Amino acid sequence: MAKVLLKGGTVVSPKGIKKTDVLISGEKIVAVGRHIHTDASEVNVSGKLLFPGFIDAHTHFDLEVSDTVTADDFASGTRAAIAGGVTTIVDFATQNKGEKLSDALNNWHVKAFAHSSCDYAFHMAISDWREDVKAELEGMFEQGVTSFKVYMIYDAMELSDREIYELMKELKKYGGIVGCHCENSGIIGKLREESVARGELSPANHPKTRPDYAEAEAVRRFLTIAEAADAPVIIVHLSTAEGYEEIIRARSRGVRVFVETCPQYLLLDDSVYNKPFDEAAKYVCSPPLRKSFDQKMLWMALKNNNINTIATDHCSFTVEQKRAGANDFTKIPNGMPGVETRAILMYTYGVKKKKISLPQMCALLSENPAKLYGMYPKKGAIKVGSDADIVIFEPRGSSTIAAAACHSACGYNPFEGARIEGCVERVYLRGQVVYSGGEILVQNKGKYISRKKPII
Repeated sequence: MAKVLLKGGTVVSPKGIKKTDVLISGEKIVAVGRHIHTDASEVNVSGKLLFPGFIDAHTHFDLEVSDTVTADDFASGTRAAIAGGVTTIVDFATQNKGEKLSDALNNWHVKAFAHSSCDYAFHMAISDWREDVKAELEGMFEQGVTSFKVYMIYDAMELSDREIYELMKELKKYGGIVGCHCENSGIIGKLREESVARGELSPANHPKTRPDYAEAEAVRRFLTIAEAADAPVIIVHLSTAEGYEEIIRARSRGVRVFVETCPQYLLLDDSVYNKPFDEAAKYVCSPPLRKSFDQKMLWMALKNNNINTIATDHCSFTVEQKRAGANDFTKIPNGMPGVETRAILMYTYGVKKKKISLPQMCALLSENPAKLYGMYPKKGAIKVGSDADIVIFEPRGSSTIAAAACHSACGYNPFEGARIEGCVERVYLRGQVVYSGGEILVQNKGKYISRKKPII
């Protein structure tokens, strides 16, 4: 069994940073400390930061949506992930209307198996709540699916308040957790109809028809349901200050709510929708990009540890696919790439700008998602017994983001030209170097991760 000693680096954890050595044997970390005596081959990582492999718990690969399929499947999407230091993704096995959960899960296993270059797990997105679906929940837990997603919007996915309540109550029996896409379907649907009727069809109307109060109302309603069910819940891709205020109020009442946001809501604003169509359409995602005020509130929440994870909602489409909405913004496929650049953006614009600390970055990108989604300490930690998923991060130097150097199949990067500091230099996946010096060395070796109950 091959042994490797990572010597002289600085290990980052949510508790702090510490110069220490890490010994890998096979797929596992077997020692962490100074003066480790071993016959292992040594790798000098002096001056480097060592993070637990990053976890992106919100991706959409090979997803059929808006009469098309995302540009990134599990092959290209997980190559992009590895290049960004992401060693585990959690994608969404999505139930179609009339479908069994077991069929949905099998569909996603087929999509990912033998195509994924990082480890992977699945949430279950429920679109059709029925008695036979309720009976399947125990089987989902037996297969390592312990987190579920509901939508308060989209005709193909929306559940009623009653159905969401019933799901929450049922999941309590098994120790599971439900996350929600919170937007008010009725308000947004009518605003979009009115915009089209007025002939206001450009991407500039996308944020106007999905206002901040539509997110905030849905957040409030979802958290009211959680309060009634006495169940822990997750708000995914929080984008607004108003929604955050609802979360703080709910927490003050004792609601157990965990919160995710994304780099696009921290670093981009709705001014991009005023660009010419091909540029503006790249940024059409839901919820939409917001105002600078919302960004400031989200950064403050991160600094105060009131947001738990940063994911990407990676849901990519090519410019050609986006052109389906050239004459009507409501037909633009919604989504952006992001899995490859999340860590470097958070280091550059979070840590280096002193908006978050290195330990907070580790918590947000590694340990917190590992705990929330039942993978800790197998994932999300540099500890004895943990999988040897390690990111060697070079904090020195700078460069710019360029789509030509990225691995997404969508062909563009929403942060094109952004100046970044440091880089992901090398990535270990279960003890094997899979990325180094800008090159993906090993592909298609990702394994399915059967998850346990959340640690909350």
